[in-house]
Amino acid sequence: MASDQKRQPKYKFGLLETPSTSDLSSISTHLVAACRDVYHDHPDSTTTASAYPSSTTSLGSARHGTTRFRTPARDSVSRSKTPGSHCTPHGGTSTTPSADPTYTIVVALVEGRGLARGEIGMASLNLKSPVLVLSQFSDSQTYVKTVTKLQILQPLEIIMPNTACESGNMSKLFKLITDHFQYTSVSTVQRKYFNETKGLQYIRQLCLSECQAIEMEVSAKYYCLAATAALLKYVEFIQNIVFAPSSLKVVFKGSEHTTMIDAFTSKNLELLQNLRDPKSEHTLYGILNYTKTPGGARLLRSNILQPPCDLETINTRQEIVVELTEKEQIFYNLQSVIGRFIDIDHLISLCVQIPKQESVKTSDSKITNIIYLKHTLELVAPLLEFLKDCENPLLKAYCKSLEDSRFDAMIKSINSVIHEDTKYQKGALNMRTQKCFAVKPKVNGLLDLARRTYTEIVDDIVGVVKQLGEQYNLPLRTGFSTARNFYIQLYCGGSEQHSEENLPGVFLKVTKFKSTLSFTTTDLIQLNDRTKESLQEIYLMTNIVVTQLLTDIRDHVCCLYKLSECVSMLDMLLSFAHACTLSSYVRPEFTDTLAIKQGRHPILEKIGVDVPVPNNTYASEDSNFVIITGPNMSGKSTYLRQVALLQIMAQLGSFVPAEYASFRIADQIFSRIGSDDDMETNSSTFMLEMKEINYIVQNVTPTSVIIIDELGRGTSAEEGVGICYAVCEHLLKTKAYTFFVTHFMELTNLDNLYPNVENYFLEVQRSFSVEGNCEKIHYTHVLSKGKTKEKHYGLQLAEVSTIPHSVIADAKNISVKLEEQKKRNMTTDPENQRQRSVFKLGIALVQVAKNSRLDHDSLKSYLQNLKTQYLKEFAK
Repeated sequence: MASDQKRQPKYKFGLLETPSTSDLSSISTHLVAACRDVYHDHPDSTTTASAYPSSTTSLGSARHGTTRFRTPARDSVSRSKTPGSHCTPHGGTSTTPSADPTYTIVVALVEGRGLARGEIGMASLNLKSPVLVLSQFSDSQTYVKTVTKLQILQPLEIIMPNTACESGNMSKLFKLITDHFQYTSVSTVQRKYFNETKGLQYIRQLCLSECQAIEMEVSAKYYCLAATAALLKYVEFIQNIVFAPSSLKVVFKGSEHTTMIDAFTSKNLELLQNLRDPKSEHTLYGILNYTKTPGGARLLRSNILQPPCDLETINTRQEIVVELTEKEQIFYNLQSVIGRFIDIDHLISLCVQIPKQESVKTSDSKITNIIYLKHTLELVAPLLEFLKDCENPLLKAYCKSLEDSRFDAMIKSINSVIHEDTKYQKGALNMRTQKCFAVKPKVNGLLDLARRTYTEIVDDIVGVVKQLGEQYNLPLRTGFSTARNFYIQLYCGGSEQHSEENLPGVFLKVTKFKSTLSFTTTDLIQLNDRTKESLQEIYLMTNIVVTQLLTDIRDHVCCLYKLSECVSMLDMLLSFAHACTLSSYVRPEFTDTLAIKQGRHPILEKIGVDVPVPNNTYASEDSNFVIITGPNMSGKSTYLRQVALLQIMAQLGSFVPAEYASFRIADQIFSRIGSDDDMETNSSTFMLEMKEINYIVQNVTPTSVIIIDELGRGTSAEEGVGICYAVCEHLLKTKAYTFFVTHFMELTNLDNLYPNVENYFLEVQRSFSVEGNCEKIHYTHVLSKGKTKEKHYGLQLAEVSTIPHSVIADAKNISVKLEEQKKRNMTTDPENQRQRSVFKLGIALVQVAKNSRLDHDSLKSYLQNLKTQYLKEFAK
């Protein structure tokens, strides 16, 4: 016991604040019947409580705590001592990080709050090596990725915000870390030191000049920047280590088994936000989001930003989607029960928090949480029943986890105190009913008396309204809203007799909405005050019972985390199944080749009136660099985005819009699209191009997917061609799949020098316009192999504008002369062609050996065709 106390951090920063919930608002069930006229015509009378009190904390506000400010001295950090060695769980002895001098890594860790819960920012620094490693990723409620990363790092010390463990109220993540790393020192600092602005300043100040591209990648990674600020401040004041400017190597590493997508690529591909309309749902998230729960929506969002790159995970998800689409009854059953779950993560958070002082507000919150918890636990049984018919191993594992006896123990404890008929309902009036009569009768005599008093007051209100209607011969109804409590309603219906001017003077605070008048009286105001007082008594007395109940069931709350993970994953996979049944999607394969037959842009297919033109895509080891040319507006940028979006969809475990699809798993997806200036960093179009391409060049891997759209537009043509040429040759050295769109026709000659370069172009059709007395271009948006034969298409577009014809004519003459000067550089070397043919044949034979599923005769025929094709090309 003494040792446990010794290693606990010193909690010096006060209690956690309990999040606020919905206002006190409900009446008894039998009173709802008396007030059933409340729910007609007027919005106030049909006020509906939200499905669950969700956090409104934004990412920006969630990044800062509210602890007392203190000077950053040693005593502001709570530190735990560690012994020299300990026994491992397997019975052996291991040296602790603190005792072993080889462990010199300090880690700062912070988790998002509110809607950003589960978003982890991590910064680690080796005290003996000036390398700062940053990570930000979305984790599950079991924090598997976080624990895995820490286990790999084996840190000397872990730094976390003090809000994670104030006054003994440990967050789930903090408790998990202290349990898993019992002999690692865990320190807490004030939340204000986790500041993303300071973190970015540190990186700009301390980062090596060769690593400046990292700033672009992490500029929107708020949590890893916040962790960076706290880590470097801690190292400076506690370890007394100060780094010189431009001396730290800064590296960003995403989570293991996930594909890294930087912020610029996420924006360019419109993964979460539409570029033209930020509120539009015309995004990849929007077309895949058929989730029913907040947890499922969050999981889908995090997976789109970090798609898994583990083949087993992807195949398991695909098999579940197949099973759900083939077994319609299971699909509809699961969808119906999943849709009834509330935000389990938020529920767990509220249930495990302890308020620093009791009040009517906290009492209301506890009662509400118990009702939500009861509602959630009652859904476990039907969910388990529907999962029993599933065959997938993951679904069977979920089924087994739902058989946990702790679910029954919790519901048994709740039913011993809470009335069996109490349930979660939408609507302020309904929820007031449930909260008032949640605790069983005869548990507390004073509580029964208070409820009886409250019932009598509400009966008096109904009677007063009825009496006023009879007295003034008006069709009055009792209304209720959270803001006004009980009030009176009168439907006008266009009648002048029931107009606002003709109302008796006894009616006060008259308001009108559409054809309904709402008002109150002095007696009704007094009765409302009495109902509030009575409600407070009910809540405070109910709180005594509920507090003890929450204390009893907190020991079993761990199973709710697994339930949350199960529900969120099922919700996301049901969403994938739903999406693929609405359109003609196909299950993709995973090989070492990117091959898509008749692929369609997933967003355009959903939002467009016409079906988008499908196109083929192919990339392999022998043709991993694809150059795409074509006129303006022919669809080059759209095609690039289509390739990247289909890659992401496939790795999510979703089906894709195509007739056939095969992908190579990518560990990173890069993009260079757009030509906007950045006034915040004083960067021109060209400067932004260079920053983004520098980031790609520095971080590209052999299994990356890269899309680049018209590089070099921000400078002169000569410099643009030179830069593009150099970048292409650098990327050609890697095995990354690169799709490069350009208007520089000089780049299309790269296929003469490099056998792994392929040229494609988007076709257009020409027609003569009698009206305009000129040729017109019809865009087919069809991708074909080869180089575009269109010339001066920019000038043809200029002809459509109001530029004078004389200017256009001069431009044409100059273009023709420049083109003639370049023809001498367009010759092809026969030796390069021969080497290209040999290279293509070799790669084709390797692919057949690795991936062929052909029978003997088909394989023989295929090899014969390869031989014929090779001899034909060799003869040329």
